[in-house]
Amino acid sequence: MDLNAEKLELIKKITKTNDAHLLKKLKAIFERKERGIWNELTPEQKEVINLGIHYENRGDEIDF
Repeated sequence: MDLNAEKLELIKKITKTNDAHLLKKLKAIFERKERGIWNELTPEQKEVINLGIHYENRGDEIDF
């Protein structure tokens, strides 16, 4: 099974479940992964991302 097919299968299972505990666990996995990625960035990369977020929140356009 290719990656996109696996993603679709997971999406189907997630949307059909009523198990709140399972959904919380899945959410926690993704949140840990996102934090892990952030911690792997250099200070310069974090600064660029934070600056982009700041400009976006102000409604400024950003050219990369």
